Amino acid sequence: MRRTTLFRTVTGAVAVTGAVAVTGAAILAGDALFPGPGPRPDRGTPAPGASAAPAGPAPSPGAPGIGDPLMPLAGNGGYTVRRYTLDFDWRAPRTPFEAGATISATATQALSRFDLDFAGNALHHVTVDGAAATAERDGDELVVTPAKPVPRGRTFTVHVAYTADPAQTRHRDDAIQDYGWVPTPDGTVVCAQPDGARMIFPANDHPSLRAPITFRITTPAGLRAVANGRLVGTVRRPDGRVRWTYDSEQPIAAQLVQLAIGRFTVVDSRGPRGLPVRDVVPDGLVADTEAYRSLTPEHLQWLEQRLGPYPFRRYGVLVGDTDLPVALETQSLSVVPRDDLLGDRVDAERNLVHELTHHWTGDSVAVRRWSDLWLSEGHARFYERLYSDEHGGVSMESAMRAAYEQHDQLRHDEGAPAEPTEATLFKVMRYDGSALVLFALREKVGEETFGRIERAWVTTYRGRAAGTRDFVALASEVAGEDLGPFLTPWLYGAHTPPMPGHPDWQVDPVED
Repeated sequence: MRRTTLFRTVTGAVAVTGAVAVTGAAILAGDALFPGPGPRPDRGTPAPGASAAPAGPAPSPGAPGIGDPLMPLAGNGGYTVRRYTLDFDWRAPRTPFEAGATISATATQALSRFDLDFAGNALHHVTVDGAAATAERDGDELVVTPAKPVPRGRTFTVHVAYTADPAQTRHRDDAIQDYGWVPTPDGTVVCAQPDGARMIFPANDHPSLRAPITFRITTPAGLRAVANGRLVGTVRRPDGRVRWTYDSEQPIAAQLVQLAIGRFTVVDSRGPRGLPVRDVVPDGLVADTEAYRSLTPEHLQWLEQRLGPYPFRRYGVLVGDTDLPVALETQSLSVVPRDDLLGDRVDAERNLVHELTHHWTGDSVAVRRWSDLWLSEGHARFYERLYSDEHGGVSMESAMRAAYEQHDQLRHDEGAPAEPTEATLFKVMRYDGSALVLFALREKVGEETFGRIERAWVTTYRGRAAGTRDFVALASEVAGEDLGPFLTPWLYGAHTPPMPGHPDWQVDPVED
């Protein structure tokens, strides 16, 4: 996510709570696990493809979260999602509409009940394998009790029918600001990071958990629906409404979901090796945004030289006709506010390169826990700054020296790079402050070794989740030396270590 380093503080948040008993049926499913070395969330992430056991413990409730210390109720235990199928009968901006989510899942324990992350929206009914289930709202948790327990290893299907509220948003006092459904003059875009997907559909909502998604979105005539991945087809109904079907093509974390509706023009082009590039642009902004959008193939080529092949099957930019203060790396279709593409070229390219970089670090290599976010935002900011240095922007060294001077203050106010709180997740430290850690590593090991570390990182963990300990271990292996003693104080210390090769750099005093 590309953020500015200057933030407005806004108060107010929408909290959806309460317990409502509902009968009915709905299910979500999808593979959302990432095998490989490294620490695991405490609960709810067994290896995929668990086989049925003939005997075992009695059915019990799945955990209401996977144990992330920053967001304990994010994600859910007891099952893995195999696929989401989402049905939206869109009507008009800010107007509630009928929706349904069908989730195919595999039980990783014998389940007496299980949770889905689901906030707001009017719940109608839930079914499990076609039979009515009991569902109870508990804050952001939808607690589902099937008519019969689900055996361990069994694949089951949940269907949730509800009325979606496209005016539902929440607020954070950091770079995110307002998120969830983001209205546009004739439709919507979606900004689900960090935990806004549950306002869109019932989900297993944690960045380490991914599953493929089928989107079926019905719109009035004259509007177009777009979503992550590939357009499978369109069907015009007798009443003139059109159903658009998209396949995400690859598993996707709930926070990276994008679906948008409006009067759009789709502009197709090609990137390196013929990679499909699809821009989605409000009709009135096609010409005005073309100059910067057309740079995407160059950005892809530049990043591939440093990080290896682009990890998805297509890419593109969705131009948001909103006052949204941020861009977002929604998988295969980054949303970029119109104003980011109507101003200075250097600033525009910083935004575009930042979101594109995330497709290697953040989308393909997912963070294992929220405290690992520095790996996602720090990498995106590092390459954004490096590209800008080479293309008319502020030099990398100047940007990093400025970040170094502020680093003790940022540690004091926002936590060390790998030690955020939930409230400081998307503060400045996770951006320039975390890019500084990578800059320090490059100064320590040299550009050639640093480049090998980076390519090994995005290759080794492609399509998987990884965390801070994974990165330190891999960097040490590639460099041929234990980098733990060097990186630990940078990532966790109360004070900023000396910058290798720059003994004259000084940290400003901390002010309370």
